[in-house]
Amino acid sequence: MLPDVITPLRRIAVFYDGTFFQKVNHYYGYHHSRRKFIDLGGLHEYIRHRVAEFETNKNVSLCQIVEAHFFRGRFSLTSAKKVKSLESDRLQDQLLMYAGVVAHYYPMDESKDPPQEKGIDVWLALEAYDLAVHKRFDVLVLFAGDQDFVPLVRKVNGLGTRVLIIGVDITPENDSMPAQRTSRRLIEEASYTVMLSEEVDSKTAKGDSVIEGIFYTRKSS
Repeated sequence: MLPDVITPLRRIAVFYDGTFFQKVNHYYGYHHSRRKFIDLGGLHEYIRHRVAEFETNKNVSLCQIVEAHFFRGRFSLTSAKKVKSLESDRLQDQLLMYAGVVAHYYPMDESKDPPQEKGIDVWLALEAYDLAVHKRFDVLVLFAGDQDFVPLVRKVNGLGTRVLIIGVDITPENDSMPAQRTSRRLIEEASYTVMLSEEVDSKTAKGDSVIEGIFYTRKSS
C-alpha cells in the first residue's frame, strides 16, 4: 500500500566553475593540514546530505543528483605540450568521467600574456539556465565564487528553482597562493549557502563520515 503522502524527489543539478574548483582543490591538496584532494563522488554525497537538511528533513534518499557539469578554459595541444599539462588534463578528464560529471572546455585566449580564460562564465550561466528551464530540476548547486554569477542565480530563482551555493573563505598561511572567497553578493542571492571551508575546519568535522568523505583517503599523485 502506498503512503498517504509521498514526499517528492528533489532533483539536484551541480555546476562547477572549474578554475575556482581547481584552486580550492589545490589548496586542500597542498596547503591545508589535511593534504588531501577533493573526491567528486564524496563531494556529491556531501551535497545530497546538505540539500536533504534544507529540503526533506534529512531524508537523503529523496535527494538525487541528476546533472553535473564542469566548465573550464583549456589550452591548445601545442601549448599544453609546452607546459607539460597533458597528463594532468587527462587525469582531470578521468576524475570527471568516473564521477559522472560532464566536462565543458573553452579555448584559452593565448594571445594574452599570461593567457586568459574568456567566455567560460557566460557559457556556464547559459547552460545552467537552459537546463533549469527545460529539465526543471529542484535545486541548482553552484560551486563558484564570482559575483558575475549573480544574474544567473536571480534568473533561476525566477523559475522557482532553489539555488545552493557551495562557498569558501580560504586564506593560506603563506603567500604561495591567493586567498579564495565566495562573493558576498552571490551568497545573498542564493536560497541556501554552505561554507565548505568552515565545515571542513569545524570541531565536529573529524569523525563525520560525510565531511571526511569529501577527500580522498590518500594524497593524489
